[in-house]
Amino acid sequence: MIQKYFPLDKNYILEQAQLDQEERLIVYLIDFAKKFYLDQFNPLGLEDDTVKQIKAHNTEYTDRLVEFYRNLAGVYRYKHGNNQLEFLFDGKDHYDKYTVDWVATYEEWLVDFCLRPNFLKAVLELTVFYPEGRKAELAESRMKAFIHQHFELKIYKYKGIVKMKIA
Repeated sequence: MIQKYFPLDKNYILEQAQLDQEERLIVYLIDFAKKFYLDQFNPLGLEDDTVKQIKAHNTEYTDRLVEFYRNLAGVYRYKHGNNQLEFLFDGKDHYDKYTVDWVATYEEWLVDFCLRPNFLKAVLELTVFYPEGRKAELAESRMKAFIHQHFELKIYKYKGIVKMKIA
């Protein structure tokens, strides 16, 4: 299992559903970011070096976005993950319901995230342009800062999620 992000992070069914979708949803994030960039910042379809590199990029699973995905999954559990199982009258089990709900929220969040240029730039830097060394660390830091700013939550390695106090 992954890190416990807050004391009541015990919805193990939701956590497993998120882990099982990890690879597929990270690849979805990369593909979505590339398409979004091309649609928003190159509506005429002009071919320059950047556009050629984005189009030529073969999306594969990338470990550079795993931490971001897991932090985002932790934020979702923090905001939506109730430990009590609800009654489901449609015949589905909780795993299926959590999977559908998580994927829908994740895809919804990506639309909002990609409207922010810093997020889009960081995703493309970590995947398509794949910098080595210092630049990669800066892009990963921007991803953490994005979660901090967007959700007003700070994620610490050992303390987990802490709600930010606005003065």
